Amino acid sequence: MARRTEWPGGSPDSSRAEKELPPQDPAERARAICLRLLTGTPRTRKQLADALRKREVPDDVAEEVLSRFEEVGLIDDAAFAGAWVESRHHGRGLARRALARELRTKGVHGDLIDEAVGRLDSDREEETARELVARKLRSTRGLDRDRRLRRLAGMLARKGYPEGMALRVVRLALEEEGEDTEGLEPD
Repeated sequence: MARRTEWPGGSPDSSRAEKELPPQDPAERARAICLRLLTGTPRTRKQLADALRKREVPDDVAEEVLSRFEEVGLIDDAAFAGAWVESRHHGRGLARRALARELRTKGVHGDLIDEAVGRLDSDREEETARELVARKLRSTRGLDRDRRLRRLAGMLARKGYPEGMALRVVRLALEEEGEDTEGLEPD
């Protein structure tokens, strides 16, 4: 029979431990929640505000704590947006449009989004699109030309690439492979 280990200060499970703690000052509780959430990964101000609201921290207390965290640099939506764009563009190959959409859902302000996605120039974005198509191209061999075109262009569209760029990149990749692209939509 397994023996239950008692942890000093309560359970190792943070949400259970949070419920078992005696009532705290709301500001202290809000700081603890924010620090715990920021430990794992950077978060936007909106994400932290939503977490505090969900845990029923009064709005005025949440605003005060979040403002202080911004002052000391623990919350920086501009840095978050820049890091998000770099990470998601390199890791997932997402284009500017998809990155902007993701940042909006995270609550990043429009000006900060424009600045962050503006760092990706169209040449770099097109190069990433070419790399994505090159990796996927092999898995489409054996399909007819139109189906390959739809699959590859669809993959780029889901990642936020503009239609014109997607078709141009796919057509070039198919031509380099010796596929006849006569009759496909022009640039």
